[in-house]
Formats: sequence, C-alpha cells, structure tokens
Amino acid sequence: MVQALVDDVPVPSFPIPVPRTLDQIVEDARQLPREQVAELVDRLTMDLAKGMDPGTENAWTDTAMRRLAEMESGKVKPVPGDEVMARARKIVGR
Repeated sequence: MVQALVDDVPVPSFPIPVPRTLDQIVEDARQLPREQVAELVDRLTMDLAKGMDPGTENAWTDTAMRRLAEMESGKVKPVPGDEVMARARKIVGR
C-alpha cells in the first residue's frame, strides 16, 4: 500500500470506498444463493416495518387476520405463490 508523507513521516493510506449504486447492489444480490436472498429480503422488510406507523401496522394485521379467516372458512381459495408470481410477471411484461 502506498504511503503518504505528512511532515516527512509516512502515513498509511487507505482505499476510499466508492459509493455503490442501487443497480450494483441488486446485481450482487442476484448472485447470492436463494436462501441468502430470502434472508436479505426478510431483514430489509423487518427494518422497514420498524418505522411503520402503528395505525398502518394495525390495519395490515387486521387485513391479514380477516384474509386468513376467509381462507380457513372456505370463503376464498388461496392461490399458490408460483401462480401469483406468474400472473404478476405477465402483468409487468417479464
């Protein structure tokens, strides 16, 4: 590592980190195994939820509980995740 001189005294230099773009971060994440991607998504989601307004959080909880009761009672039929993702990809054109 190249050293700089300050008052003729060698001072170690350290590489300055270059900020990464969101696209670079996403591309790196795509190279991870699925399990690590899932963990990354989970951690980010949990971090976002920490700052959620309590009223919004309660509304989401109420909706989730209502939807669960609808599925358990047979009022609605759950759709498999693969089917949901296929529909979403078709909508966004991927």
